[in-house]
Amino acid sequence: MFAIIKTGGKQYLVEPSSKLKIEKISGVAGDTVSFSEVLLTSDGSSIQLGKPFLSGTSVEGTILSQGRGEKKLIVKFHSKARVHTTKGHRQPFTEVEVKKVG
Repeated sequence: MFAIIKTGGKQYLVEPSSKLKIEKISGVAGDTVSFSEVLLTSDGSSIQLGKPFLSGTSVEGTILSQGRGEKKLIVKFHSKARVHTTKGHRQPFTEVEVKKVG
């Protein structure tokens, strides 16, 4: 059984006991979360497709950790103006383990 959910402006393919890193959501480690924006579910023999979301279907999960991704460097350089700027960015994320689909 698997499902496709939408969270943080992105879509994820999830199965029970799968772990994924999603855009940061509120909560602490150990909290349960529910994703109600389910686009598609399948149990192997039948597929249910939402238009755009399935009503009455949700995906349950547990927050494993909150963190920040690796540092990305942004470099701006203007050759003739002698301008050189370096800036870093670390994207926050939430690691979630899916417990129940459907």
